[in-house]
Amino acid sequence: MSVNGREVGPEGTLPRLTPRPPLGWNSFDCYGCAASEEALLINAEAMAKLLKPSGYEYFVVDNGWFAEYELAEGSRYPAVRHADDVNLDEYGRLQPSQCYFPSGIRRLIDRVHELGLKFGIHVMRGIPRKAVALNLPVYGTTYRASDIADPADICTWCPYNYGVNMDHPGAQPFYDSWIHMLAEWGVDFIKADDITGHPREIEAISKAIRTSGRDIVLSLSPGGQTTPKNMDVYRQANLLRTTRDIWDNRADLDKAFHAWHAYNEFRQEGFWLDLDMIPFGHLQLWKPRTDGASYEESAAEEQLSGKGHERMSGLSANQKRTFITIRALAASPLFMGGDLPTSDEFSISLITNPDILACNQNGVMGFRAHEDKGIEVWKTPGRSDTGAGWIGIFNRTTETQKVRLKLGQLALNNSGATSIRSIWPTPSHKLLNGVLSAEIEGDGVLFLHYQE
Repeated sequence: MSVNGREVGPEGTLPRLTPRPPLGWNSFDCYGCAASEEALLINAEAMAKLLKPSGYEYFVVDNGWFAEYELAEGSRYPAVRHADDVNLDEYGRLQPSQCYFPSGIRRLIDRVHELGLKFGIHVMRGIPRKAVALNLPVYGTTYRASDIADPADICTWCPYNYGVNMDHPGAQPFYDSWIHMLAEWGVDFIKADDITGHPREIEAISKAIRTSGRDIVLSLSPGGQTTPKNMDVYRQANLLRTTRDIWDNRADLDKAFHAWHAYNEFRQEGFWLDLDMIPFGHLQLWKPRTDGASYEESAAEEQLSGKGHERMSGLSANQKRTFITIRALAASPLFMGGDLPTSDEFSISLITNPDILACNQNGVMGFRAHEDKGIEVWKTPGRSDTGAGWIGIFNRTTETQKVRLKLGQLALNNSGATSIRSIWPTPSHKLLNGVLSAEIEGDGVLFLHYQE
């Protein structure tokens, strides 16, 4: 099937623009809903230098780009979680805020493209409440915002929009005009939020993308609403969040393991199960610490959009290696969340590690092969029939554990012809007489490449 000269998959699915898990950067973990044009331009330049050579390409501006904040005195950042006003055009479609984009957003989009990157933007499901209050017209129709809005359908954590009554004939034209406008701006990637629990609005956005005349990757959020019963609809998109927001703490490692296992049966090439962003490096710059709180204390505190105050990632070196190894073996999209110019070299080295990227871009979601007393073995075979692949042996406890695993427990051939290479510098391992032995520190991982 062809729409506007582009091939579309079965049952109206989006073009398969994502043969491998997408790689990119997202502004939320470091700037929340308060990313200014200046900060974004600096990060785009840094992304082109630090990440693009390793294949990262999507530069995504998260929520709040349309919000008219009253900025704190002497600050570029707001003192409130949500703005009192948003910027709209005459058809009720969100526009770049005068607060952060006084000259519009095209300068940023054009620069991202000049750098050889692709531009992404966050959208909230529904129609702005301000458009309903003003009863603005729906572009190309005789309907008005109040005709298509469902005021009883609201997001519990973001107050800007009402849901859309998808039974109304003006519903699809509204989504068409909204998405087509973003396509005209040059948007290449849409992160649609508050939508995984609303399949009809997923279908509306997917249809609008297909008729936009531009190739646009669609990512669905948040993971807390995701349910297997909507999987057929989710597959009209390219990425699906399976976790709630992931931050730089030990408990969120467990969220990733749980979602990886729970959604393992739904893995499909070209449709990527997303374990959320990578909270490495410099986080929450938009919320400076003014009370003398430590990084650890501020990381645990719920604050406005995001979590905690300004800090470097609270994950230990072991936890960071475990975090990125999970995402490699799970073929999860990789989106760095830290401020790129001010993040640490170790974090950048992990997300650009050639073995991590080879495993991730292999595009095969691994499976759990063995578990016992807090030790879990996950295996990701190579997509080609070469007998090669990757294995992660994770210590999910906080104490050092000695492991002895037979090749069969690693889901490997017991013939003894297997060669194994360790990817991380620690821990060390031995393979003798078909038994692999190692001592893995708490929250650590032995990440292996194997060849049978």
